[in-house]
Amino acid sequence: MDIVYIRDLQVETVIGIFDWEREVKQTVSLDLEMAADIRQAAQTDDIQYALDYKAVAKRLIAFVQQSQFQLVESLAEEIAAIVRREFRVSWLRLRLSKPGALRGSRDVGIVIERGEKPLAAAQ
Repeated sequence: MDIVYIRDLQVETVIGIFDWEREVKQTVSLDLEMAADIRQAAQTDDIQYALDYKAVAKRLIAFVQQSQFQLVESLAEEIAAIVRREFRVSWLRLRLSKPGALRGSRDVGIVIERGEKPLAAAQ
């Protein structure tokens, strides 16, 4: 299985548990790896057989911009569910971070994997 990825997709959203976080938008950054079989797309040079990363990014940007989660964990679960359901992705790894959220640190966040990991991705 092959991996299609999006790295450092930055989106402004309301996220956090503190009162001030509920009043301002903050940047979250998404790194997304998605299992995909790219062979037919490569052989035909036809986008209809590819995992359209632009469509994935546009969908996630729209979702994250209008969301108002308190926890990055909740946001990550919803993102994973959208990608798996709407784009028929069997496995994904998502790194979701909040740049500048912790003094002295570039960013903080979580990494989740959902679905069954393809054998080639496990190596």
